[in-house]
Amino acid sequence: MNRDVIARRLQESTVGRWASGMSREERMERGDHDLNPGMAKPTELVQAAVLVPIVERREGFTVLLTQRTDHLSAHAGQISFPGGRLEATDAGLEAAALRETEEEVGLMRDRIEVVGQLDLYVTRTGFEVTPVVGIVTPPFSLTPDPFEVADVFEVPLSFIIDPANHLKQSRLHNGIQRQFYVLPYDNRYIWGATAGMLVNLSEVLRKAR
Repeated sequence: MNRDVIARRLQESTVGRWASGMSREERMERGDHDLNPGMAKPTELVQAAVLVPIVERREGFTVLLTQRTDHLSAHAGQISFPGGRLEATDAGLEAAALRETEEEVGLMRDRIEVVGQLDLYVTRTGFEVTPVVGIVTPPFSLTPDPFEVADVFEVPLSFIIDPANHLKQSRLHNGIQRQFYVLPYDNRYIWGATAGMLVNLSEVLRKAR
């Protein structure tokens, strides 16, 4: 698989067709509710965007992820993509993802080629997240924001694509058993919305093989 194949498969996906004229209401949507049929979807949603950074390493593609610091009020210590809510000053969701990536980890947008988007992802906490996929060309330097980011690391794309690594687990939350995806990698525990978006990425790219 090369970068052209990745870009083509993303453009052939539902989101690629949406970019060519599909209405927002027709876009494919995923969310925490997919594995939890009894979970009500939030009625009011805040728009947000994340960057799914696929790094073109000589030894093979990887996906760059961050681990949030333990003191944050939301999702402390969890593994995530760089990103955040859409601000009034952003030109759009793609711009928001690139801005947040620059602010959180110092990855400059001139090293990123945006090649498409994944399905919308609705979280139980009320965010409608647009995952923007970009291919990152080394060399690049990172300057993580020490307030938000405890660590930055990369996972081989081959690991993410393999469905054998997409596990389902559950835990009790407010008295309700909640299911979610988990991708355990080395000593990392990638779960929740991030894992759900990686499963979506895997489904898109497996068709390209």
